[in-house]
Amino acid sequence: EVRLVESGGGLVQTGGSLRLSCAASGFTFDDYTINWFRQAPGKEREGVSCIRNHDGSTYVSDSVKGRFTISSDNAKRTVYLRMNTVKPEDTAVYYCAADLFGYCTGDANGMDYWGKGTLVTVSS
Repeated sequence: EVRLVESGGGLVQTGGSLRLSCAASGFTFDDYTINWFRQAPGKEREGVSCIRNHDGSTYVSDSVKGRFTISSDNAKRTVYLRMNTVKPEDTAVYYCAADLFGYCTGDANGMDYWGKGTLVTVSS
């Protein structure tokens, strides 16, 4: 059974830090690109960051560049999103999604698997 399980969300103050985890099972982890998307209330789902496990390349959107870092522990089959200097506009449900040899386009369409999300709330 394929599973993507996000964790690590919660309430954090502006300027604080949080680390999200995405634990994967049921597919060949090394062949997949793991993406982080977020969706704030009333807004479209937005690509935040991704990592291509087969070559290690990463992508971070302009909106979080310099503040968020993505990393992968292939042995643990887990991808992390380190969120530093968070802002109220980072408040959203954060989802991880996997696509086979994906190119980090930031497009939510075409993902093979999705997690159920974890809520991040940044208080001002």
